[in-house]
Amino acid sequence: MFDITNLSKTFTLHHNQNTEIKVLSDVSFFVESGECVALVGPSGSGKSTLMRMLYGNYLATCGKIKIDNVNIVNADPQLITELRRTSLGYVSQFLRVLPRVATLRIVAEPAVRAGVELVEAEARAADLLARLNIPEKLWKLSPLTFSGGEQQRVNIARGFIYQYPALLLDEPTASLDAKNRESVLKLIEEAKARGAAIIGIFHDEFARKRLCNREINTSTFSLKTK
Repeated sequence: MFDITNLSKTFTLHHNQNTEIKVLSDVSFFVESGECVALVGPSGSGKSTLMRMLYGNYLATCGKIKIDNVNIVNADPQLITELRRTSLGYVSQFLRVLPRVATLRIVAEPAVRAGVELVEAEARAADLLARLNIPEKLWKLSPLTFSGGEQQRVNIARGFIYQYPALLLDEPTASLDAKNRESVLKLIEEAKARGAAIIGIFHDEFARKRLCNREINTSTFSLKTK
């Protein structure tokens, strides 16, 4: 589901005499349906940069990133938006939502965008919020009033509200206690079982060993750590 070939990234510092910083070079790997792959490596080795390229937030300098037969390196923004709507899910470390919108609606929103009826989407959202131990009395409130751990669980619920065939997970168990970490791990295992291809950053060694089929060390491709 993820097909990455000869991917490279160079940043140009336009405010500093157009200095070029080469971050990643010749990244190539494939992630099949039902497989979970962890990106590992020391700080500064390009894990987050690679994740942002895979989601289309950073433009690759060269190479290919094929997801659902779309090469997002040269795809137009509308096509990337459509890919994110139905094929590529992303759980980041931070919840970014509009203020004063109820948590239930925020969690349901990605499913509605993917074509799910609102009633069904909100039913799915309620189920996920319950599984992730968000009290029902909070569902009508904005998650911006929640604790960091609660916001992370809302973010996870948004990422799993729709059955994306490809998923990117950035520290999905960060800030979670043992009970909620277990709930999240089960959601990821269920996504693997239904055939999702998953790439994640997991500093949680227990989660990484339990979920991941293999690891890719980004320092192998990083010009900053060589």
